Amino acid sequence: MVSTASEKSASEKSIVFGACPHDCPDTCAMLVTVENGRATKVEGNPDHPFTRGTLCGKVSDYLDRVYSSDRILYPMRRVGAKGSKQFERISWDDALDEIASRFGQIIGEYGAEAIMPCSYLGHEGLLNGLTVGDAFFNRLGATISERTFCASCTSTAYMMTCGLTHGTDPDTFKHSKYIILWGCNALSTNVHLWSFIQEARKNGAKLVSIDPVRTRTANQSDWHIPLRPGTDGALALGMMHVIIGENLIDAEYVEKYTLGYAELKERVAQYPPEKVAEITGVPVTDILTLAREYASNQPSVIRLGVALEKQAGGGQRVRAICCLPALVGAWRHLGGGLLQAPMWPFPIRWEVVHRPEFIQPGTRLINLWQLGAALTGEMSLDPPIKALFVYNCNPVTQSAEQDKIVAGLAREDLFTVVSEHFMTDTADYADILLPATTQVENLDLMFSWGHTYVTLNQPAIAPLGEAVPNTELFRRLAARMGFEEECFKLTDEQLAMEVLDWSAPVMQDMSMELLQQQGYGKLKVDLVPHAEGNFPTPSGKCEFLSTAKIDSNFVLSAFRQGYEEYQPGEPIDPLPTYTPQRESASSNPELAKRYPLNLLSAKPHQFINSCFANLPKHAKLQGEPRVIIHPDDAAKRGIADGQVVKVFNDRGSFQVPAIVSDMTRSGVAIAPLGYWRKLSLANNTINAATSSAFADMGHAAAVGDALVEVMVLK
Repeated sequence: MVSTASEKSASEKSIVFGACPHDCPDTCAMLVTVENGRATKVEGNPDHPFTRGTLCGKVSDYLDRVYSSDRILYPMRRVGAKGSKQFERISWDDALDEIASRFGQIIGEYGAEAIMPCSYLGHEGLLNGLTVGDAFFNRLGATISERTFCASCTSTAYMMTCGLTHGTDPDTFKHSKYIILWGCNALSTNVHLWSFIQEARKNGAKLVSIDPVRTRTANQSDWHIPLRPGTDGALALGMMHVIIGENLIDAEYVEKYTLGYAELKERVAQYPPEKVAEITGVPVTDILTLAREYASNQPSVIRLGVALEKQAGGGQRVRAICCLPALVGAWRHLGGGLLQAPMWPFPIRWEVVHRPEFIQPGTRLINLWQLGAALTGEMSLDPPIKALFVYNCNPVTQSAEQDKIVAGLAREDLFTVVSEHFMTDTADYADILLPATTQVENLDLMFSWGHTYVTLNQPAIAPLGEAVPNTELFRRLAARMGFEEECFKLTDEQLAMEVLDWSAPVMQDMSMELLQQQGYGKLKVDLVPHAEGNFPTPSGKCEFLSTAKIDSNFVLSAFRQGYEEYQPGEPIDPLPTYTPQRESASSNPELAKRYPLNLLSAKPHQFINSCFANLPKHAKLQGEPRVIIHPDDAAKRGIADGQVVKVFNDRGSFQVPAIVSDMTRSGVAIAPLGYWRKLSLANNTINAATSSAFADMGHAAAVGDALVEVMVLK
């Protein structure tokens, strides 16, 4: 029997509908078994058409996280030096009073912009996720936090080309005949899509993985194309050169449903296979074969990975790939087209959580990818940041220029509040620590950036200790600050009814009652949305030539608390093009002489960002931090497999054992992201060496645009 938390007593066994809250496209539907008030089992909901009863290796052991002896369960105050990890337990009243008092002092002396929120996707719920504190901080008048670690560049590029459409529904991948996973290691980061891909392969589909690294997914693909990092745009332009030159286009589709074909044809003429082979390292014969097979085997579909945006030309790279399905008419077919992030049809009422009406014109905005510069004074800020409120993220581990962030957090004049489950690298520097609930302890509604199901998460157990959901945290803070607006008094149940437009056409036949009965509901979306065009662009067509203004580089408001001011506004070429990395042998040969290896970050199989990295089982399965280098690069440097090496550039360094393997290309070093700094050698991780520069669109983090050197430690 599946029941709600309110239906069960402390003495009975029950199963409660849940939903994974982590930063993953799969957004799994869970079943939580509760016995005598304690959660005893978490499993995938077998009835959910995407989850299909399975959970990844990370979340299948979710209760290890819930019941860990290391959890923060009570408010605490720092009593030692910054970073000393010395805290004393205090009451919630004391914690709230101190926060309100310090905020009041800072506002009185410096103004509200001296306070800054810091959050990201440590939780993806509509209630407790990315935007949960926006209304509070907008009302406070704090600095706006622009949160573009991931997907903002891809989203901007996708919108400029196809519009914000759900694209190819992942449920239809089983009908595809030719599948390209482009920069997507699905077996580690999108595992539930794999079953649909396997269904297609049983029916004769070919699976192609385009990735500089021979990942788990690449190993199990029919064909792996290991191109040079950052050259995907050139490969896509080269494919289009072949497709157009050999008349493999769907002429009728191009004529009726695309804009700018003549201009695109002229642009791709600049990228013959021979030139593209020099740029990408992909042989001419492979470029020709890929283009011909992709165009000739319909339905063909492309799954875009967010890694594509992580370099200087990331947006144009995505734009070029997004042109391919319309060029060959793949959108005509069930199981054809392109999957970016099918979150766009979810009828989310962002204004309910952002409350942009509270934002005063001219309020300052700072991007979190450059947090280190903001905290250390490298940015010329007036007023300086005097208070940082961290929730749903661990910036020490996940942001660029790690050493700068640590130096900033170590400031005695910086008042830092952290709401967390564990003593993370960031929590170590808190002045006030607050205990947050896990997903089995709170109510939430989940949308997804990997499928088109709304999923309900009901509280299965009472919160442990004195942990509270983020929603309750900000209700308490608002009350302490004297905010009287009704939005700060809404219960979680009321918020759940407000945050979605339940009357939207895609919500037809869906209701809260349905979600309570079965745990999920599917949006009513067209499974072949662009068979006859109907792209949600200004022209209604797939825009090879974007109609967006040339200075239209922007960040979607959802990534910046609903704020529309101070958009990047940089010029964008209306046609897709190839832009090399900022840090590469071709673009910066002098830098490449000192730092000849391209550093790429990889998603660990056992962690989600920095979540689970502190749990013994997951840490053991993932293994210690390492850097993977090609045998040729290792031989040049006298590096043997397993030797501890230093990876470094002008920004910083980290120390890890070297894994010598041909799973990477020569000239490319790979280190996994997500390891905690304090659990790593020399107290540093890959983000000590990453750049705080942005990609070309959406202020996305160009984390994959970094040159390093690797040397054996003497």
